[in-house]
Amino acid sequence: MRFSKLRKLIILILIPIALAVFISGTSSYATGVTPDTDPEEGVENAVTDDENDGFSVGLTLDSNSDETRLAGTLRMFLVITVISLAPSILVMLTSFTRIIVVLHFVRTAVGTQSSPPNNILIGLSLFLTLFIMSPIFVRINEEAIEPLSAQEITQEEAINNAITPLREFMLRQVRQEDLRLFMDIARIDTVDDVSEIPTTVVIPAFIISELRAAFIIGFLIYIPFIIIDMVVSSVLMSMGMMMLPPTTISMPFKILLFVMADGWNLIIGQLVQSFH
Repeated sequence: MRFSKLRKLIILILIPIALAVFISGTSSYATGVTPDTDPEEGVENAVTDDENDGFSVGLTLDSNSDETRLAGTLRMFLVITVISLAPSILVMLTSFTRIIVVLHFVRTAVGTQSSPPNNILIGLSLFLTLFIMSPIFVRINEEAIEPLSAQEITQEEAINNAITPLREFMLRQVRQEDLRLFMDIARIDTVDDVSEIPTTVVIPAFIISELRAAFIIGFLIYIPFIIIDMVVSSVLMSMGMMMLPPTTISMPFKILLFVMADGWNLIIGQLVQSFH
């Protein structure tokens, strides 16, 4: 009994080993490579045998995995960089800066501290920016994005085609004094054409020009509301109501003046036309 159990156990162990040896031998025979033969020599022998039989087999192994991996990494890095800089590009290189600053001046001049709220002002500024910049965005799409998607131009050409309309817009709005300031800082004496001015010089000059224009518009908006504050303050002092804050009385009159003069229409209309 013990001998029969031992025999069965040996048979159960030997059967998987035999199957493994049989399968490995069959696969080696099918590929024409024996276990003791170098795989490269086996491939060469197989190609030689096929050529002797009248067949020509060409094997070309060209591995560009490292270059492909590097190109993919650079492309991913470029996409992440553009996405991270997109808010700054939208805010600083468009009409958004001037619009949002002027709208904040309007709210402060009227005297309403939180009306309209910041979300409304930012949303209005964003849609006004899209309205003003729509021809430039259409041009960028036609000259940069669509040709790049169709693989008609390279990434470098697409970037140049995209930045050119923005440069033209910024150069139309920038003041010569601000541009000269940053050219002096960058030690650029004279240029034959504006295309020779680096973009790194145009962008900060454009930003401070936009801030200056916004502050000038804000000052003009403040003038009628300051007059109302002065009149109300003088009336209260003449009536002996020195403890009553003038802003509490003047704010309804300022809102009334703003509504009767159709202030939003006038301010938004002149603000949009200032870019043309």
